Amino acid sequence: MKKRLMILGVLVLLFLISCKQSPQNAKTVDTFPAIYPDYINVTIPENIAPLNFMLTDSAKNTVVTIEGKEGSLTVSGEQKIQIPIKKWKELLAAGEQTISVTVTCLTNEEWTQYKPFSWTVKPDEIDGFVSYRLIEPGYEVWNKIQLVERSIETFDERVLADNNLTKNSCMNCHIYGNNNPELSFFHMRGPNGGTILNRDGELRKINTRNNKMIANATYGNLHPSGRFGVFSSNIVIPEFHSSQSKRLEVYDSASDLIVIDFDNDKVNTHPFLSDTATFETFPVFSADGKSIYYCSAPYKPLPDSIKSLRYSIHRIDFDPENGTLGTEVDTVWNSETQHGSACHLKTSPDGKHLLFTVANYGTFPIWHREADLQMLNLQTGEIDILKDVNGPNSDTYHSWSSNSRWFVFASKRDNGLYGKPYFSYVDENGKAHKPFVLPQKDPEKYDFMLKSFNIPELSTGQVPFDAMDIEKIYNDTKIEQVH
Repeated sequence: MKKRLMILGVLVLLFLISCKQSPQNAKTVDTFPAIYPDYINVTIPENIAPLNFMLTDSAKNTVVTIEGKEGSLTVSGEQKIQIPIKKWKELLAAGEQTISVTVTCLTNEEWTQYKPFSWTVKPDEIDGFVSYRLIEPGYEVWNKIQLVERSIETFDERVLADNNLTKNSCMNCHIYGNNNPELSFFHMRGPNGGTILNRDGELRKINTRNNKMIANATYGNLHPSGRFGVFSSNIVIPEFHSSQSKRLEVYDSASDLIVIDFDNDKVNTHPFLSDTATFETFPVFSADGKSIYYCSAPYKPLPDSIKSLRYSIHRIDFDPENGTLGTEVDTVWNSETQHGSACHLKTSPDGKHLLFTVANYGTFPIWHREADLQMLNLQTGEIDILKDVNGPNSDTYHSWSSNSRWFVFASKRDNGLYGKPYFSYVDENGKAHKPFVLPQKDPEKYDFMLKSFNIPELSTGQVPFDAMDIEKIYNDTKIEQVH
């Protein structure tokens, strides 16, 4: 009898322990779980890849319940939560909705259920592809570079250019015209380099410097027609900081503004945009192609005056019939009254907004911790400092989705060193929402990848070339010369 009672007691004890160690009997807390990436209460498009994440505490087991408007799913794991893509797409197919996410974890032999958070799904789809330059953040390893195209709807990724195939030549970032995969360009350096123009699926290699220019075309943007490109021509000087808070400063000893007519391989400019009295840089076309916005600062002796170098934003007319520039310049953002320096301009495709980066000074903000995005309403002149978007470290290198409802930017907010692509939703009232990082199949990928995602650019489709095509054009294609 005594033996039976002992066995019964052990069974009761095991039953009580198992109840305590069941997710159904978890204690609830009024705090959000500690997860990475930070996908808590974010707004997402209905065509995004699964928002996989991991617990950053000592969880031994995790159960996540995801409840949508017309269905739900449960995903379990140890610390990593990887959502099946088929079930995820079925969940998001319900369209506009608020998805509730509940995380329950086993830690210290006890289950804890955290405060649920939400994913607000918008039917405004983001463009399906993003390209970026993968590069180590140290300046000394610039020769290990790839241009990569990634599907936003899945985790598929392909290499567009690899400098291991082009004699380790430096490659600048890949820029689209109108989010169009049939219209883009990037600069390739080296003995066989040039500006690679992808227009209507045809690749050309162009020497963008004529004998009147101070340097090759540098920062640029493509006209909606595809016929023209607007560029700054910069003599760029890099210098390292002795201060630990800033690693590298890059400035222009001279810079001018040019327009290239790709139909006629001709460079157009204007005398007051190519003199020595001012620096001009980061030009972009307006959405209708009838204006050019650019950054400009009065000449200063550099590097001694670098901390007083501040760029304003100007606008000048552009004639898309013959590629000529106007004669009058409007100031749309004044560096003196705004107490900052502007760079990296991007106009929204609907023509309503101008997105740009503001730092305390200079023109190379990626190592400026204070560098933040701002958005100018081109209809009202109102400036949004994007308080809900910016992080504690550099936020810059941005581009719009073709519907003007989303933008992507490179942010160093996680560790101050590696830039990662973050997305933000802009609603019908022009309000930008809390950003989220590009989802990865393995949520730990950002921790071990050790690469910066440089200048992310959105595209509506896949570009018609890959790394083998770029190797061939580098080695075998004769360069064209502008005049």
